[in-house]
Amino acid sequence: MMLDKTFDHTQIEKHHYRKWEDSGLFAAEPKTDAVGYCIMMPPPNVTGTLHMGHAFTMTLQDILTRFHRMNGKDALWMPGTDHAGIATQMVVERKLASDGEPSRREMGREAFLERVWQWKEYSGGNITSQLRRLGATPDWERERFTMDEGLSAAVRKVFVDLYKEGLIYKDKRLVNWDPKLQTAVSDLEVEHREIKGKMYHVRYPLEDGSGSISIATTRPETILADGAIAVHPDDERYTDLVGKFAVVPVCNRIIPIVADEYVKSDFGSGAVKITAAHDFNDFEVYKRHKDKGIPLINLMTPDGHMNANCPKDYQGLDRFEARKKIIADLEELEYLEKIVDHAHQVPYGDRSGVPIEPYLTDQWYCNAAVLAKPALDAVRTGKTEFVPKNWENTFFDWLENIQPWCISRQLWWGHQIPAWYDEDGKVYVADNEAEAQAQAGAGVKLKRDEDVLDTWFSSALWPFSTLGWPNKTPELEKYYPGDVLVTGFDIIFFWVARMMMMGLHFMGDVPFRKVYIHALVRDAKGQKMSKSKGNVIDPLEIIEKYGADALRFCMAAMAAQGRDVKLSEERIEGYRNFATKLWNATRYCEMNGCNPNFEFTPDQATETVNKWIIGELLNTKKGIEQHLEDYRFNDAANEIYQFVWGTFCDWYLEFTKPLLGEGNTNNQLKQETRDTIGWVLDQILILLNPFMPFITEELYESIAVRPKDQLLMGQKWPDYASDLYQAESAVEIEWLIKTITEIRSVRSDMNVPAAAKVRMLVKDASFITVEYLKKYDEILRRMARLESVEVSNDVPKGSIQTIVGEATLVLPIAEIIDLDKERQRLNKEIGKLAANIEKIDQKLADEKFVANAPPEIIAEQKSRRAESEAMLNKFSTALQQLSAA
Repeated sequence: MMLDKTFDHTQIEKHHYRKWEDSGLFAAEPKTDAVGYCIMMPPPNVTGTLHMGHAFTMTLQDILTRFHRMNGKDALWMPGTDHAGIATQMVVERKLASDGEPSRREMGREAFLERVWQWKEYSGGNITSQLRRLGATPDWERERFTMDEGLSAAVRKVFVDLYKEGLIYKDKRLVNWDPKLQTAVSDLEVEHREIKGKMYHVRYPLEDGSGSISIATTRPETILADGAIAVHPDDERYTDLVGKFAVVPVCNRIIPIVADEYVKSDFGSGAVKITAAHDFNDFEVYKRHKDKGIPLINLMTPDGHMNANCPKDYQGLDRFEARKKIIADLEELEYLEKIVDHAHQVPYGDRSGVPIEPYLTDQWYCNAAVLAKPALDAVRTGKTEFVPKNWENTFFDWLENIQPWCISRQLWWGHQIPAWYDEDGKVYVADNEAEAQAQAGAGVKLKRDEDVLDTWFSSALWPFSTLGWPNKTPELEKYYPGDVLVTGFDIIFFWVARMMMMGLHFMGDVPFRKVYIHALVRDAKGQKMSKSKGNVIDPLEIIEKYGADALRFCMAAMAAQGRDVKLSEERIEGYRNFATKLWNATRYCEMNGCNPNFEFTPDQATETVNKWIIGELLNTKKGIEQHLEDYRFNDAANEIYQFVWGTFCDWYLEFTKPLLGEGNTNNQLKQETRDTIGWVLDQILILLNPFMPFITEELYESIAVRPKDQLLMGQKWPDYASDLYQAESAVEIEWLIKTITEIRSVRSDMNVPAAAKVRMLVKDASFITVEYLKKYDEILRRMARLESVEVSNDVPKGSIQTIVGEATLVLPIAEIIDLDKERQRLNKEIGKLAANIEKIDQKLADEKFVANAPPEIIAEQKSRRAESEAMLNKFSTALQQLSAA
């Protein structure tokens, strides 16, 4: 079947994906003897849509899965989706509001949850169908959902077991509270925004009437909940005041003055107010000074209004209205010393968009410190390794300073906490209500805890709950621990660490041997993508425009360890051109009869150029394997890119044109060359398949007659004999490539017209070089645009010289170009380059610029300087030669 003239990705992608999925090749087979390989897919939100971050991480995981599947491993890429508590509940609540239907609270819990399940069924398949567009090949038959029956049972068992072990408990502590959503939220769901606010300086009278002490605050409404004033123990200004008492303005509460090292003496007045129920740092001070009688006062309702703990005229006010009122009252009572402009960070709920309130409330907690110790040891001893290794420090920093994990949320969508209360408030934790009733005794009236678990709680069980735990299954036996987790650095704390803790506690082993941490996908300028900036690149639009293969290859090619991906449509278009290049090269091979001959083996090759390309293919395969083993996706992609575009298309196919032409009467050599080209092309499609599965599958199907059900994705990764690489062939062809490249470079630098043919004299040539010149005369003249090639020690006037090996290549360009004009041009270019270098040097010498510029900008400036300097040296050498001519 002859290929179409042009490559159209839209015609082939759906067709091939359907065949792949129907083939059963995605499926893991736990009962086979094949070595298992497992990657756990980070479950995207069930009602989400594919964004560029998904496209990036899923591409890398699919490359690894396809690669190991082709290498004969029983590969399980476990797919699934997350119920995403807050996100999903908000989507449904917004839909109810936009449709004019009753609110969540108006319709009640049971009816609302029914609506969420309906929404999940309606939109839950979007993300997985979009992953199919990307070419992802997880074992879809095993797809899980964090609230399906099996995973829900695992969640309940873990909660009950940890409660029985004393590792889950209820406590009154500060949490991030979202007054709009009226729930605790995790640190991950809080974004810190820089705002132009105010700093309010307030005077607190001393109880004994001997004076006053001043503090500064950005949240004056919390003065009504102050429980102490703190100063640094070494601050001599306040030594005499420690142990005394002050009076809280407006509410006239008597509070102690304490000494604590948390206070910074050089900030403001050196004294701070302690509002333990509304500030995380203050809460820690409170715990250290409990014996001083510091009160814990919560002054707000769950929706952010002032409660009964405030003076009467404040009760019921919104927190920001209360701020205005207390400022007026402080000013009237002459306690307000001054107000100054103050830029500072304010935490906002990333979903609600309102300021988060540190809030004292009863919540369920998990003793993360106990669970963290084995996780820390596992990374320290190498049971789990981070790639790049520097992310281990981030992991250590968080786990070594871990706080109790607040696992309850005041939502309805999620895993409802398996705890019941009797009328006296006694709690009964059990797998189900019947067990709780048995604990409480017959006739005792029970009410279930209304809260649900943090989404990350169920996600933490993902590596083993999806494999059938708590049952002992073949899947757990074979695929736990997983081989690698591929994820972003932003969830090391929230997901990676918690999977480590839970996996070690319940399975006795780490959940994965390696953790590959990839960077973020940003726009071309390095900025975070956001709708407000208008710089979001939609992967589905990109797939529609350029094809999934172009996007996938771009993702891999830019996945350099430790470096954010600066994505631009131009880069993706460039890799679409790579696909087109491969398509056109395949058409050329077909038109010249260079299809795979299954009776041909590469050890049959006798011609130097054919032996060379086979050896280069061996090196490329080794490089891809090593780079993927090291999770250097960009190097692996570059390895195959350079081989296909450069080595195979630009060099080998050009070198073999004389062998395929009518001038070659050696039919045996002609057939060997056809067979070699066909064989190498077939191998290219196999090596490239994990990166660009659609076009390679299409070409594999087209270039040879194969069994109907023989898919490329089901082929084995090649295993070549090491003796196929022959150094002698490599040396010979590398000489040829270097010679052509040097001539082309000189022509370009000297502005020799592309169509002009130049004489070439070769000076001081060795016997071997003379033989090479004879053998490759036709190729040299055609590919380097030479009129003739002569061995001569003459150097005509107006020549440019360059060295390859021991020989000097002499090009008499004065016969073709105006040397005076060329000298003027070179002088002008040298001047521009020198000015550019000077400008960059000035920037890099500017301490302020170096201190403030992002590292990538500094690196870019240094790179530009190096490029300019290389060109300057090149042009200077050429000018010297022309001046001597």
